[in-house]
Amino acid sequence: MNIIFLSLYTLVTFVAWVVALPFLFIAQFKTKHRKAIPARFFLKNNPSLKPQGVWIHACSFGEAKAIKPLVDSIPKEDIRLSITTQTGYLQMLEYSKTQTRYLPFEPLLWLWTKKQKMLIVVEAELWYLLFAIAKKNGTKTLLVNARINTKSYPRYQRFAWLYRQIFKYIDGVYAQTPEDAKRLTSLGAKDVKVMGNIKFALIQKPTKQFLKPKGLLICAASTHKKEEALILHAFRTLKSKKPDAILVIAPRHPERFESVDQLIQGYAKLQKWSYHRYTQNNSFNSDVILLDTLGELINLYAISDVVVLGGAFEPIGGHNAAEAAQFGCPIISGEHYFNQKEIFGGIEGITIVSNEMLGETLQYPKLLSPTKIKAKADIKSIQEQIKNVL
Repeated sequence: MNIIFLSLYTLVTFVAWVVALPFLFIAQFKTKHRKAIPARFFLKNNPSLKPQGVWIHACSFGEAKAIKPLVDSIPKEDIRLSITTQTGYLQMLEYSKTQTRYLPFEPLLWLWTKKQKMLIVVEAELWYLLFAIAKKNGTKTLLVNARINTKSYPRYQRFAWLYRQIFKYIDGVYAQTPEDAKRLTSLGAKDVKVMGNIKFALIQKPTKQFLKPKGLLICAASTHKKEEALILHAFRTLKSKKPDAILVIAPRHPERFESVDQLIQGYAKLQKWSYHRYTQNNSFNSDVILLDTLGELINLYAISDVVVLGGAFEPIGGHNAAEAAQFGCPIISGEHYFNQKEIFGGIEGITIVSNEMLGETLQYPKLLSPTKIKAKADIKSIQEQIKNVL
């Protein structure tokens, strides 16, 4: 182990933590950070995971849902989970109520980390001390569902010296695509295999059956700032041709529910549309409905006639289309889906449009192609490695 680099890195991150403390103290009072910041940066209500288990770390809600087939491969008593975001934490709790934690900021890992049998890190959570300390403790380390998209690759190359240090402590890498594998290898990754995208390994199924309304149901899923206004404007064009059309908007982040509610209220008043929030009326009998809760989007996909998938009408990178595509419904996406190229490539029929063309495209729902999933992911090798360490 490179003691000099390890010591310097720990010192730099510790100094950064100290300098950031006043800002973190203030930021923790924001709703979306109220639990995550105290847990990650002050270890409040965030004790160490029990030792000698299989530890899976992911970043956010999407990755937390995607790891279910891996979690299902681990005996309940051996599950250890960590996450970065608050929404991801809530999802992880469904797998283990007692062994789910927020991942502490790097220098705090020296105090927090216990020896585990295996550490599995999902996608791009490449924290140097996370892997270095795990290897120091004798833990087997894997990076799974790894990806480096075209847009972010130059950034990785600029810090190639750091990633080469990180990959020294990663025993094996499972990449999403051959292109990802090539890029990861150039940064120092070893024993790289292509597995496909884990999000195809086990696609979430509906948890309940909604009653489908009579009108054409448009689901605006996982939307971000500015996208709701764009979709509402496009829906106005459709509504003039199909008065019975219904729009359900499901923002990606729950902390935006209130601001989106205000936006829809203003728009609905101007257009003389009926509107309600789903938590106040569990039905789809208004012109526009705000889906202001988590966990129901999959159930909404099952009855949707068209899905307008957010995260790609602004340069966010797109979101997972597989959950909606399993029902065969037409999906419309924006052009900025750079983080989801593997997912989109594995689905037939997604309609990609510019922001300017969304309204015109939505006017003719019968011309939209149905979607079909054609890709798969092979996680057997990872499951076998989990079995071998237990």
